[in-house]
Amino acid sequence: SFIVWAHHMFTVGMPAAGQVFFMYVTMLIAVPTAVKAFNWVATMWKGSMTFETPMLFAIGFIFMFTVGGFTGLVLSLVPVDIVLHDTYYVVAHFHYVLVAGSLFAFFGGIYYWLPKWSGRMYDETLGKWHFWATFVFFNITFFPMHFLGLAGMPRRTYTYPDLPGWGWMNMVSTIGAFFMTAASILFVWDLVRSLIRGKPAGSRIAFATAGRGSLSNRWCHQG
Repeated sequence: SFIVWAHHMFTVGMPAAGQVFFMYVTMLIAVPTAVKAFNWVATMWKGSMTFETPMLFAIGFIFMFTVGGFTGLVLSLVPVDIVLHDTYYVVAHFHYVLVAGSLFAFFGGIYYWLPKWSGRMYDETLGKWHFWATFVFFNITFFPMHFLGLAGMPRRTYTYPDLPGWGWMNMVSTIGAFFMTAASILFVWDLVRSLIRGKPAGSRIAFATAGRGSLSNRWCHQG
């Protein structure tokens, strides 16, 4: 971040030497990022994997983050970035990296740790419905924005001319956003339901003991 930050500022009038420097270092940073992506995949290679909800969200994170990385690599090129600056292409790239990346990791962590936090299990069926709905409708919401940006649609614009392709792609994105919100409501419902009347977490149970006025959580493994 310290050496690539100016790739957001190619259009501010910086000298050509600065543009070239930040373009190349931004392209080069794709190398360690790609190494991490292959590293994540390699940890799963030939493993005895099971596809419960946390694992689905982990795999979804890898896919979303990789798509966002590729679109960011496109924006690292100065001539391309100048054309696509402040368009919906940037909105799509930003959401794939920072929203899908953090959101999928967040959901995966919640589902993984919830039984350890609360001693109760979430509903696996609802969790998988939540994953697939979020995965599908996130892509329906934001993937068309790449093409809107390539077609020249600027961001931060509440109305726009009826140019070919803009109207129907915005409609698709809007529909996807509504259904993605519904998927988040499904997550909240599963969370509350599991905390109130979820099944016991199994062999690992949590209990609290009071000592000297404080409450401490301990884990007991039943073997």
